[in-house]
Formats: sequence, C-alpha cells, structure tokens
Amino acid sequence: MDNLYVILPMLLKIAVVVAVLLLLPLPLTWLERKIAGHIQQRPGPMRVGWHGLLQPVADGIKLLTKEDHIPSDADRFLFKLAPVVALVPPFVVFVAIPLGEPVTIFGTEVMLSLSNMNVGLLFILAVSGIGIFGIILAGWASNSKYAVLGSLRAIAQMISYEIPMGFSVIGVVMLANSMNMMDIVTAQKDMWNVVYQPLGFFVFFVAGLAEVQRIPFDLPEAEGDLGAGYHTEYSGIRFSFFMLSEYLGVVIIGFLNVMLFFGGWHGAPPFIPDTVWLLLKVGFFIWVFMWFRFTFPRYRYDQLMAIGWKVLLPLSLVNILISGFFMF
Repeated sequence: MDNLYVILPMLLKIAVVVAVLLLLPLPLTWLERKIAGHIQQRPGPMRVGWHGLLQPVADGIKLLTKEDHIPSDADRFLFKLAPVVALVPPFVVFVAIPLGEPVTIFGTEVMLSLSNMNVGLLFILAVSGIGIFGIILAGWASNSKYAVLGSLRAIAQMISYEIPMGFSVIGVVMLANSMNMMDIVTAQKDMWNVVYQPLGFFVFFVAGLAEVQRIPFDLPEAEGDLGAGYHTEYSGIRFSFFMLSEYLGVVIIGFLNVMLFFGGWHGAPPFIPDTVWLLLKVGFFIWVFMWFRFTFPRYRYDQLMAIGWKVLLPLSLVNILISGFFMF
C-alpha cells in the first residue's frame, strides 16, 4: 500500500504534465497569430470562433486528416522515426523543472515537479540537445536537397550555440553552489541572478533563441530559400510533431530564463500564488520570443555562425572569469 501511495501521485502528475504539454501549442499558435496581427496592424484570426479562438482546433483537425505523404525515395523507417525522436526530449526535460515549493495535500507533502534531481540543470541541457538527432534523421531520410541543407544548417547552428549556452549558466551554478533547480531558485530568494549575471543572461537569452530556431535565427527552416528546411517533405500529423517540439522548446527556454536568472517563483506579490507568478514570468518571455519573430530580419548564415563563435562564446568565457574573480 505504501508503494501505491507513492506511485499514484507520480502517475497523476505525469498524466497532467503530458496532457498540458500536448494541448499547450493550441493557445500558443493562436497567441502568436494575434501578436503578428497586432504588430502588423491587422486583426489576425477572426473567422473560426470568437476572435478566431477555434482556429487552432481547425488547424489540428486539418493536420490529423491530411494525407501522410512519404517520398518514394525516402528511408521509410527513419522518416517515420525522426518526428518521434524530435518530440520526446522536450517532454522528458519537464521531468526536472519544478513549478514551486512543495505543497501539503491531505497531510502529505507533494513536490510540484516529477523529480528533484541533484543535477537537474545538467539533465535539462543534456536531454534538450538530443532533439538534434530528430532533425538530422528528418533531413537525411527525406532524400531531398532542401531537407538535407536544412538539417545541416540546424546541426551547425545548434552545436555552435549550445556551447555558449552551457558556459553562460556556469556563473549561476557557482552562485547557487548546486545544479539542482530547486536550489538555484532558492538561492535567488533575496536577489535575482540577473543582477549578478547580466552578461550570462544576455548570452543565455540569445543562445536560447538560436536553440529553438526562432527569428532572427531560423536558418534551419528559412521558408524563402529552403521551403521549410529539414521538414520540407513532412505533412499531416508527422509535421505537427515537429511544430509541437518547437513550441515546447520555446516554453522550456522561457522556464529556464525565469528559473536561472529571474528568481523563479520568488518575488510574487502577496495576492498572486507562487506558481501563477512563475507562469506569468514564463508567459512574458514567450511573448518576447513571438514579438522578436515579427520584428527582426533573419541573419545571413555567415553572420549567424559569427555571432555564436566570435561574440557569444568569448562573452560566456569572460562571464565565467568575472564570476570566479568576484567569488574567490
């Protein structure tokens, strides 16, 4: 019976997390279209439901019912496997992301996370990097020049920006003396890390934009010259898997920005619950990412690589040296 009381809450939390993550892209796609519309002085979705609220549902039905096309010269097994490989890591990452302090329910303390890992930050960075394999497989298995070029761009971009992203959080780990996400947030109870680590935040924020392939760093897709990049040959539900993974990537980067540099759930006004305050902060960063998409132009590929290797990497190393100097 004791094991049952442990397993049931865990299964319930897993079911809730999976359900929320599967449904999350629906409001995000509507929100992104509305933001685009207002920035460009047009209404955005209006026809399906009040102010287009049912437009994401219509899009979902369309993707579910569209023909599942596989190119005749494609590697069928890898072609089918790639969307799954791209989709799984974002779900796994949320195992190590807490949503607040533990709460007591019916006399039992319940963590607002699936796992309280001692190396939670390392786990998140490591697992999120696995998604690149789905992109590689998608480009290679499609047997299409556009798809292959898109996957090669994605590989170069994600590897280049993962390095400064990883270095940029070392200062945060030094301040918290831990890679546990709960400890990192707790260490910001009195002062947010962005005050001590403004350079680290800048590098992490820009590298995060590149990691999730958002404009101005959307070279792997680049509709103008690659059609849609690595998923050019995908349609229907398989295409939606890639879109789902990209939106979840944006949410993950939003969570990490807030939890590593902006105090997590700390600093909430008295009338706002801690978890709601955390989600409001994450929502703000998601809005910023969407705002950037419809504001900045796309970089050239040589500029993209130069920013990663010649600007962000040196800045991340300088941030480590400065942090070490002031701490020791």
